Amino acid sequence: MSETPSDPRQLRITGLHHITLLCADVTRSASFYRDLLGMQLVERSHNPDDPNAEHLLFGASGVSGGTMVTCMAYPDLEEGFVGRGSTHHFALGVESDDELSAWRDYLRSRGVDVTDVYDRGTFKSIYLRDPDGHLVEIATQYTPQRSENDEGRPPEGPASSNAP
Repeated sequence: MSETPSDPRQLRITGLHHITLLCADVTRSASFYRDLLGMQLVERSHNPDDPNAEHLLFGASGVSGGTMVTCMAYPDLEEGFVGRGSTHHFALGVESDDELSAWRDYLRSRGVDVTDVYDRGTFKSIYLRDPDGHLVEIATQYTPQRSENDEGRPPEGPASSNAP
């Protein structure tokens, strides 16, 4: 995959805007994302497409694309299952290895089941589950691996499948 396209596009994706999670109880989700993880509750409303579904919008520091997580309450839905069409996990970012280790220690001190730090080569991360079972990764910044023969291409080889 080339870093600079040979056919520059007039239309382009600039980043991930938000991810929406289905939950059973928005109060429980607010306790996790706001109180435990420290994300700001930016908006509490009802879903405009389904006025019966309560909707929470969290941001790392206010509203900014790529850091928004929304939760919609559907307490009567069955629990989801892993398979094609589902999402394995989503990742929230931190700046450094030290901060990642501090998150692991903080979460454990509050009784949260969190993994040890995984070294992914280009970043490090930990994993935990939210109250509805969504797998949440907290990861350091991505740092591309470079070698003497690197011409700007990502390293070749199979992707790691060691994630929880």
